[in-house]
Amino acid sequence: MFFEPQKRDKTQVPHDVFKGLIIPRPVGWISTANKSGDTNLAPYSFFNGMYSWPNILGFSSEKKKDSLHFARETGEFTWNMATWDLRENMNLSSEGLKMGHSEFEYSGLTPEQGRMVRAPRVAESPASLECKVTQILELTDIDGKKTSATVVFGQVVGVHIDANFLVNGRVDAVKLKPIARCGYNEYIVIKEVFMMERPPSAGNPFGGGD
Repeated sequence: MFFEPQKRDKTQVPHDVFKGLIIPRPVGWISTANKSGDTNLAPYSFFNGMYSWPNILGFSSEKKKDSLHFARETGEFTWNMATWDLRENMNLSSEGLKMGHSEFEYSGLTPEQGRMVRAPRVAESPASLECKVTQILELTDIDGKKTSATVVFGQVVGVHIDANFLVNGRVDAVKLKPIARCGYNEYIVIKEVFMMERPPSAGNPFGGGD
């Protein structure tokens, strides 16, 4: 089967396959604060690491949400790892609350003040990355037209991690049980990992920061 996305036969393929194919995607659970002290917590479907050293990550906001506004205003945000144990809390934090209403309180989570940024982290999360904004990019299509999406890139300036999830100096992904987005309303949880040796010419598998 082949089709152009804009010409999809919805009788044969009723749902967009894009989000079902770009999987799994880490949950971009982003916390921010504005200069007035208002906070925001929201999960983003499109998020990932972008560069190994310095550590740079990015999340894409498909609408002009508070996370985008606050990150633009202060130049800061924090990513929090969403795990199996926190799945319901993460889902609740996606509620579109009005500014001034706390997603932390609504979803039963504890805000903990950041060390390097004003954005609070999710205290219950086993890992959080405090970030300073490096770039904000408005996405365009192949015709040069602006889309509704804006990508916020940030460099990691602070790391929080529960030492119980480090084994021999490495992050134990199975023990953490992080969840990730798949297509539609589907998620996946890591319960098993496997290893492969990279070809010698591939270089350092741990990136430039190790």
